[in-house]
Amino acid sequence: MSEQPEGGLRDAVQRKGSLLQTLSAVGWSFFGIRRRSGHAEDMSQINPLHLVLVGVACAVVFVVTLIFLVRWVVGSGVAAG
Repeated sequence: MSEQPEGGLRDAVQRKGSLLQTLSAVGWSFFGIRRRSGHAEDMSQINPLHLVLVGVACAVVFVVTLIFLVRWVVGSGVAAG
């Protein structure tokens, strides 16, 4: 069986980053702006599994919000020209 290198996936999932820190990292990534030092700090503290789960959840919320917004605008007649 092969050994995991130092700082491997097993160590990464043991990180205890806070939910607020994970939400902040996902929010900045959705915006597309982030300082390199902030990114490096987040990646050293945040659990990658939590990051993926929060990212998927935020993407679902974003898409559902867009769907409801479009339905509201079309239903209100504002979009009719």
